[in-house]
Amino acid sequence: MTSAQQQLNSLQSNGIQLNVKELLQYKQFAGLIDMKPTRTPQARLAGSYLTKHKGRGMEFDEARHYQAGDDIRAIDWRVTARTGKTHTKVYREERERPVFVLCDLSGSMQFGTQLLLKAVQAAHLSALISWAAAQRGDKVGALIYSDYSHKECKPLSRKRAVLTICHELMQCQNEAIQAQEQAPQANLEQALSRLRRLARPGSLVYIISDFLQLDERALQHLTQISRHCEVSAIAITDPLEHTLPNLRHTQSVNVTDGEQKQTWTLGDPVLAKHYSASQQARWQQVKDSLGRCKTGLGFIDAGIPLTEQLERLRRQPVWTR
Repeated sequence: MTSAQQQLNSLQSNGIQLNVKELLQYKQFAGLIDMKPTRTPQARLAGSYLTKHKGRGMEFDEARHYQAGDDIRAIDWRVTARTGKTHTKVYREERERPVFVLCDLSGSMQFGTQLLLKAVQAAHLSALISWAAAQRGDKVGALIYSDYSHKECKPLSRKRAVLTICHELMQCQNEAIQAQEQAPQANLEQALSRLRRLARPGSLVYIISDFLQLDERALQHLTQISRHCEVSAIAITDPLEHTLPNLRHTQSVNVTDGEQKQTWTLGDPVLAKHYSASQQARWQQVKDSLGRCKTGLGFIDAGIPLTEQLERLRRQPVWTR
């Protein structure tokens, strides 16, 4: 069995901070994400996604009989010679769809019990999505926020956009690790409010968070965004947020959420069952709330390397636990 340290070495990460190499390596795994649109792209956008509108473009659609008014430059001479009747080529227009990533690096994301902090896994996924978008020729932008700052990366094309996003991910995460004593200044609701301004209609939007700050005001912003964009929500979770450790002997531990303190007895089957049920109910509530905003919810585990999870899930239309 591969140890956690061996996995960290393969990821070129310490699990807490971010460095250049661990984000750049996801370029080679860009093919693990299918970024084909599930909605018909808007006609006023131009770029690399096919629409149902026919016209001059990059993708051949069909050859049909020549009609008066057709562009003679589009005549298909091979088909014409073979059939004896004039045929013209018809193309499907290509459309561009900007990709936008909202990455949550807030205080609740600075948590991890097995491999990576949730914030580090969120950054890995953000980098992978950015590389995948750039590989398809899409413009990619990002909004990255912690409790202490937020970074806005306007959609740009090609490698330069991804490098900018990776730099901001590193800076935001490493600042968050060093600034634990400061008062929080940002949250999910504020980030979604900014995202409404930044994400252009027709964009593909990924929201990467643990959604602990998902409230009614945040849902209102998300509803507005989903009216004009295709939105996917991806929850980054830690194994401890689903089930308690299974111990042979009971052990009392003190736990806190930063405000309240409690004592739990690990190894107690009644407590473990109640805990798992409450966590499952919470995630079902989050899923239902996002569903009302026409936003699907998938899960990524911070305790397992990202590529390993995507290899298992790549054939599924939605990342679900």
